[in-house]
Amino acid sequence: MIRLTINGVPHVVDPMGPESLLTTLRDRLGLFGSKNACEQGECGSCSVLLDGRLVCSCLVMAVDADGAAVTTVEGIADGETLHRVQEAMVNAGGVQCGFCTPGIVVAASHLLATTPSPTETDIREALAGNICRCTGYGAIVRALEPLAAES
Repeated sequence: MIRLTINGVPHVVDPMGPESLLTTLRDRLGLFGSKNACEQGECGSCSVLLDGRLVCSCLVMAVDADGAAVTTVEGIADGETLHRVQEAMVNAGGVQCGFCTPGIVVAASHLLATTPSPTETDIREALAGNICRCTGYGAIVRALEPLAAES
């Protein structure tokens, strides 16, 4: 049994053998925002915050997250109110198929929370671990630049 605080809510979970945090989030807890794509930490679609650090949840064993605080894309918003990154992505057309969006939202929100006034280069570096096959990243960067100027 492991204990996790996920999006501010305590959980006790019994992982089924050696499973990733991603599998625990999706299959045991029904948090489907983090996407299962590469299972190798290459695409960023499963990005979460683990004790405030940005990680690919497919690379973290669930048992290694025992006692940790996890923030998923579901925990980025404030209830029904979108996080400013989510709102900016929608308004700027930074969302197309949406598969990469949860990881990008988590990575971008982490950047804005940890880097005062990030530059375009900072934004691109923060998103370098996220593969998007639809947008070409232009709309995503354009969505985030005004937020970076505000932070």
